[in-house]
Amino acid sequence: MFSHVFTSVTDFERALRFYGAVMDSLSLELRFCERERPWAGWHSAGRARPFFVICKPFDGQSHAPGNGQMVAFAAPTRAVVRAAHEAALAHGGTCDGPPGLRPQYHDDYYGAYFRDPDGNKLCVACHAQALESPASGR
Repeated sequence: MFSHVFTSVTDFERALRFYGAVMDSLSLELRFCERERPWAGWHSAGRARPFFVICKPFDGQSHAPGNGQMVAFAAPTRAVVRAAHEAALAHGGTCDGPPGLRPQYHDDYYGAYFRDPDGNKLCVACHAQALESPASGR
């Protein structure tokens, strides 16, 4: 459905560290990184598109996160949701909703919400039934 999603950032190196950790936790591959532009893009393993790209705003104006805009990444398990949320917080992100079930979306929706260091809202969601035991949380 998507060719690519761009998210603008103010401090490229800070954003690269943040998104690198989150993308690693999701097993997404760095496709390109050009610090002189600056921009970087990731994709699913072995695939060309879609891309998720971070960059400075093309028009040269200051970055401003949008109200009501969010990028959501798919995770294969609830453990991956938790790992991505943890990676985000450990690399300068802020929690916008801890990992957990969101039955208002559907019975198996397990998601976590956070903002990158620039305030862009992100989500990692698993739509599959739990594979881990509820008592252990793993």
